[in-house]
Amino acid sequence: MEIDVFGMNTHTRVHAHAHTHTLPPLSWFTSSVVSVCCSSPPEMAEAHQAVAFQFTITPEGMDLQLSYQALHQIYRSGLRSWKKRISRMQNRVIKGVYPASPSSWLFVVIAILATMYMRSDPSMGLIAKIQQHLPLSLHVSLSSQGQTMLSALVFSTLLWLSVILALRFCLKLLLSYHRWMFEKHGRTSTTTKVWVTLLRLLSGRKPLLYSYQTSLPHLPVPTIKDTLSRYLESVQPLLTGPGFERMTGLANQFESSLGNRLQRYLKLKALWATNYVSDWWEEYIYLRSRGPIMVNSNYYGMDFLYVTPTSVQAARAGNTITALLLYRRKVNREELKPSRVPGTVIPLCAAQCERMFNTTRTPGIETDVLQHWQDSEFVAVYHRGRFFRLWVYQAGRLLSPREIQSQVQRILDDPSPPQPGEEKLGALTAGDRVAWSEVRKRHFCAGVNRRSLDVIERAAFFVTLDEEDQGMRGDDPAGNLDRYAKSLLHGKCYDRWFDKSFSIIVYKNGKNGLNAEHSWADAPTVAHLWEYTLATDAFQLGYTEDGHCKGEVDRSLPHPQRLLWDIPSEVQAQVSSSLAVAQQLADDVDCHVFPFRDFGKGRIKKLRISPDAFIQLSLQLAYYRDRGGFCLTYEASMTRLFREGRTETVRSCSNESCDFVKALAGGEEEEHCRQLFRRAAEKHQNLYRLAMTGDGIDRHLFCLYVVSKYLGVDSPFLKEVLSEPWRLSTSQTPLQQMELFDLKNNPEFISLGGGFGPVADDGYGVSYIIVGEDMINFHVSSKHSCSGTKPRIRRQKGGMTRLTEFIVD
Repeated sequence: MEIDVFGMNTHTRVHAHAHTHTLPPLSWFTSSVVSVCCSSPPEMAEAHQAVAFQFTITPEGMDLQLSYQALHQIYRSGLRSWKKRISRMQNRVIKGVYPASPSSWLFVVIAILATMYMRSDPSMGLIAKIQQHLPLSLHVSLSSQGQTMLSALVFSTLLWLSVILALRFCLKLLLSYHRWMFEKHGRTSTTTKVWVTLLRLLSGRKPLLYSYQTSLPHLPVPTIKDTLSRYLESVQPLLTGPGFERMTGLANQFESSLGNRLQRYLKLKALWATNYVSDWWEEYIYLRSRGPIMVNSNYYGMDFLYVTPTSVQAARAGNTITALLLYRRKVNREELKPSRVPGTVIPLCAAQCERMFNTTRTPGIETDVLQHWQDSEFVAVYHRGRFFRLWVYQAGRLLSPREIQSQVQRILDDPSPPQPGEEKLGALTAGDRVAWSEVRKRHFCAGVNRRSLDVIERAAFFVTLDEEDQGMRGDDPAGNLDRYAKSLLHGKCYDRWFDKSFSIIVYKNGKNGLNAEHSWADAPTVAHLWEYTLATDAFQLGYTEDGHCKGEVDRSLPHPQRLLWDIPSEVQAQVSSSLAVAQQLADDVDCHVFPFRDFGKGRIKKLRISPDAFIQLSLQLAYYRDRGGFCLTYEASMTRLFREGRTETVRSCSNESCDFVKALAGGEEEEHCRQLFRRAAEKHQNLYRLAMTGDGIDRHLFCLYVVSKYLGVDSPFLKEVLSEPWRLSTSQTPLQQMELFDLKNNPEFISLGGGFGPVADDGYGVSYIIVGEDMINFHVSSKHSCSGTKPRIRRQKGGMTRLTEFIVD
């Protein structure tokens, strides 16, 4: 129980009895606070029980009364904290010696001692040297045999550490090998086979979540010549003859003058930093953006398509919150298996998991800041214009799903109205960042507002109990899916806290979803969390026959606490202004979600085509049919093969893809079109491989541009490159934990994936997820204000069917 003695009016009670002055016991303060925060009288007694002691001062001395129940809870809470510390220390040791194990030290010591017992010196005189340099005190206190044993232990430890460093260096070299990715399927070279064998040997022991971090290679800096060559190739199909010649001239001028100078600084950073891109990418692309992050940056994830495990809103919230906290426990204990390249033993960087929970983006005048706190034992909840703090632990014990459901139901049943200015306070996080920063500094830096804001920002995550029904339902299932997407993307613009690392939305009919802030991590990390949450909710925690969570309820749990606010008229005016900005942005977004069931990955693979390349070429075909031309196309690719890697851009619109689309649209001979198609698909795969292995285009040019700004020099070439609009921005949501869902036995538990807003005002945002063998879900967004995209967002989904019919025929 947290006692807030600064946020209430204190009173003095004086008892006139034998000239004795009695101070109010500590439990009185607690009861006062709880009675302000909650609206139910039984909480007074519950709060009284939660106080460890109370005392009364009299002339005879201090009368101290202990609550053994409260002391036991304090003991259990402290025990949990110590267990977490010990677990983290243990994990640090295990990670520190990986790919060896702590027990291997004992093996080395025994081997050295056994060799010495057979009168052989495996150290070639080093043990004797160590013995000579032992402190004089040890020479006096230890016998000659004891000194020899101690020296042998020191030598064994040094040998063990040297072997660990050598193994880690070898593992890093092995993980730097990427030629396997460029070999054709079924034509594995001898070098790659040997490499796979060695990699399996070095990573055979069960690793923790972060075991591979120090062994991952650093992201390499491509050469200026290669990057410029690939860039010119990527824009060639988009520029006319004179335009391409002009851009070629700018690129050559940059390479021969400023480029090499900027490259030297960038290589210096690459030697010093863990990753030469990630910190600048996070700061300049995300945190320094001064516009609204709602729609423009945040993205969403959806519930199951066909199934809603329960229609009881409080129960769905109870299981969802429990599953998320179980995932947090696994992250903290590093019990999650390291993510790997699908179908391989090659690990991916897990650094993005570190800031998943207890993280908030706080606004600033010039740049925002990501703040991460230690684990909190509560979540922040919004319902009907009110904010609550919901404790999810009691004395170190995670509440059962049924107990959390009961607490959520208390919030749903609470009839109290919002305080003045409270209902739409979340709009501050949806509007311009500078305005939010200024209001925060003036009105949320002290007092009751600061304490309430701290609760939201330090919470494990944010939960919205929405009053609407959502999902694929009723007479207009397609339209309802579109409204569902818009609700998750922006809601009412004030009923989400867009600054939180992620917010969970639970709807009245039991549907749920999430909205994630983008700066701390990319979609695959959040998708991994959401897959685990959905699977744990539906298959492990489950529900009773009447739709409630399982487990028992401790009725003595204190009620959730209402957060208190003092919102002056100046803040309310800024809330209205931010809401107007956010509402205009939200009203302009058009979203369309459609499950594509004609075929899926299974049929595409039978054609010996990469499913991702197939979909990207389908999008090129659809865009060409829609707009009569081509555009700069962004496809997000990961660079997590490298330490602290995030993303790279695959420029999907290539010479080869344009040749194929033009040939198909022009009615050329089918065999010729098939050849062009396979050539375009192979080209796309090669571009994807280059991006994954650090030889992409855009992150290198972006970092060169940042260096030029630091040096105060202008580059016409870099300025033009970074101002080019991405009118078709695409991303695949990977399904990473298929084993959790078992779609063969539970085909109705299909994930809808998630989506994002359009990057360009006159462009499309397209997200897709390949589900099982027979389905692909698409999320498409555009803006109503663009006449070129508004009427067409729902018309071009025939591109994939048309393409498949052509290839199969």
